[in-house]
Amino acid sequence: MIAGWSLFFNDLTEQLPLVVDGIKETCKLALIVSITGFLWGIIIFFLSLSHRPVVKAITRLYMDFFIGTPLILILFVIYYGLPQSGIHLSSFTVAVTGFTLNVGAYNAAYMTTAYNALNKYETEAAVVQGLNKRQVFLWIILPQVLLSSIPALTNQVINNLKDSTIVFLIQYTEFFARIQEVAATSFKFFHAYLFCRHSVSYWRYLYCRFDPVFRA
Repeated sequence: MIAGWSLFFNDLTEQLPLVVDGIKETCKLALIVSITGFLWGIIIFFLSLSHRPVVKAITRLYMDFFIGTPLILILFVIYYGLPQSGIHLSSFTVAVTGFTLNVGAYNAAYMTTAYNALNKYETEAAVVQGLNKRQVFLWIILPQVLLSSIPALTNQVINNLKDSTIVFLIQYTEFFARIQEVAATSFKFFHAYLFCRHSVSYWRYLYCRFDPVFRA
């Protein structure tokens, strides 16, 4: 057992630059989709407040569909399905697009839950004061909704980091893909997957340890 770990870490040391590059790609992807998913979630949430039944129904259907659809299926449809229509996207573009559609639905659902807990008299008072719908949303609703949604939104960022490991299935060379390359040189796949699992868990621990929301 010790010899197996020794062999694995020797290979890991030799390919450390590639592994570090994979870590950078994972962090970059997680950061980008967290931002795009957050912004897209705000847009979906805003549309869900529309007084038009059709718009509300479409946003509700959107959230239900993407929350209920596995992320890997969304990525596969975009990566393997679009080329059938002559649309070819890079692995990175597919990953960002798929994650944004999925994460945006979750974030919109978090915000909707927070909105349902708000005191509706505040929005009514704002309308009486002469604020239009956009001003009420930006100045009254959104700040309170975001404040109440901080724990859920922060947890989603952590999930984005964990879920990013599946993008190796669409040929995106992130951390998990690099670890697999290391494992392939020594056939120590068990050691590689265990190392990968503990690495992601350690990142999550550090995030929770130093994030004020989780320390509170």
